[in-house]
Amino acid sequence: MKVNLLIIAGTIVAVTGCQTLQSTTSQTNDDQVSTVTKAKSKKSASVTIDEIEEQVAEVNNLWLRISNQMSLPVVDNALVAHYRQWYLDNPKHLEIVTQRASPFLYYIVEQLEARNLPIELALLPIVESGFDPLAYSNSHASGLWQLTPPTALSFGVKTNWWFDGRQDVASSTKAALDLLQYLYPKMENNWFYTIAAYNSGEGRLLSAIKSNQARGKSADFWSLSLPKETAHYVPQLLALADVIKNAEKYGITLAPIENAPQIEVVNIESQLDINLAADLAQIDIVDLKAINPGLKRWATAPQGPHQLIVPSDKAASFKRALATVEPDSRINWVRYKIKSGDSISRIADQFETTATLIRSSNGIKGNNIIAGKFLIIPVAAKDPDLATLSADQILARKKVVKSSQNKQSYTIKSGDSLWKIAQSQQVTVAQLMKWNNLKQQSTLTVGKNLVIYPNEIATNNTGTEKTITYRVRSGDSLARIATKYNVTVAELIEWNSLQNSRLIQPGQILKLIMTNS
Repeated sequence: MKVNLLIIAGTIVAVTGCQTLQSTTSQTNDDQVSTVTKAKSKKSASVTIDEIEEQVAEVNNLWLRISNQMSLPVVDNALVAHYRQWYLDNPKHLEIVTQRASPFLYYIVEQLEARNLPIELALLPIVESGFDPLAYSNSHASGLWQLTPPTALSFGVKTNWWFDGRQDVASSTKAALDLLQYLYPKMENNWFYTIAAYNSGEGRLLSAIKSNQARGKSADFWSLSLPKETAHYVPQLLALADVIKNAEKYGITLAPIENAPQIEVVNIESQLDINLAADLAQIDIVDLKAINPGLKRWATAPQGPHQLIVPSDKAASFKRALATVEPDSRINWVRYKIKSGDSISRIADQFETTATLIRSSNGIKGNNIIAGKFLIIPVAAKDPDLATLSADQILARKKVVKSSQNKQSYTIKSGDSLWKIAQSQQVTVAQLMKWNNLKQQSTLTVGKNLVIYPNEIATNNTGTEKTITYRVRSGDSLARIATKYNVTVAELIEWNSLQNSRLIQPGQILKLIMTNS
């Protein structure tokens, strides 16, 4: 476990801010639950037809993969029964959660399996945030795992002007699992204690356990005197696990999630304009924002973490395209002449950047600048506001662009999500949302139809396509050329077969395909 325990001073109080379902049902005590360890199933030498069919289903459906590994005992308890009934009475909630979880759940399951942790922990983001990476609580907890600022800081999650790691799936998942592994041995290797401590802090759990022991009472989880939210937290998770594991028994149909990678965390090595990143990945900025909710500005953080999440099927081409971008072309720069009355902070506000980055970019240690001198300022390649808006807000600013007039209809099937439909139809989530007036949180109804305009090269009477050549000048970069001609870096790379070339050279001839109106 890579976690610096020296910075965890004493007790971690109010570790997370959970958005737990509310209930007035009173807590009941039950027999003490013994320590639970993760069970590994043993395959029989002889396999029946039914077992083969079950294994095939597990390979194709992530929910079945999760169900088959569950090991925590579901206690016969009034609170567990109450929350089980709530989930059964509100199947729409699980539909929405499944759609939100579909890009991220496989990644989380892989992380849990790598650490040999109970698979039920993959369901904690449902209890905590409804699998909404932008969820924010009154206790200032944020993200899928609802990490508070002190906990995020203790476990190395970066949060600054550029980036909120609590909302980043990779950073927050690592921190949450580090925290759970830290708590487990302190909680007597008892997962019920550990999960409760994740919600309210180790100090509160240890105090409740010692109080019961001092009075000669049972110290099992169900007998502890805990805050209402914490007392309901473990039962809610157990009820959810029971519903998912026994969905068929309870008459619940869970939309399947493909048991395959949906995202990949890519090491980008240094700061990168996210509009340029979207071009390199050949995806819409809305789609890139949706899987990188921790990004708050127009670029990744200058001091890291230098990672970006991209769709798995785009990762290889994104890496190749990124390798062709010159280091000084990852973000745009302008030469700014300092005016009388200017200050570094005022200039930073004007250009949507930070004073620290201006200082480091210009070798300035203090705040003194001289009117008439020049500064080099990092700026967004396109609209800097795009990085601070939600996916829905970005779409609202865009025109409806139909990739062709050949309108088609797609009938929603069980297990579909916007992400899955977009990939199967070779369009973007942004296009689906705009064409059908949907939002990221919109629920898809099986049997309803979506309008789709298949991607194809437009041929119309208002414009003609022509190829032009461009001779690279000293100081040029792919990003600058792309901006000048209103094309993307990815298109320049494709048109000129630049995948194996890291740099463009002065005098080199590039081909550009332009459409004149």
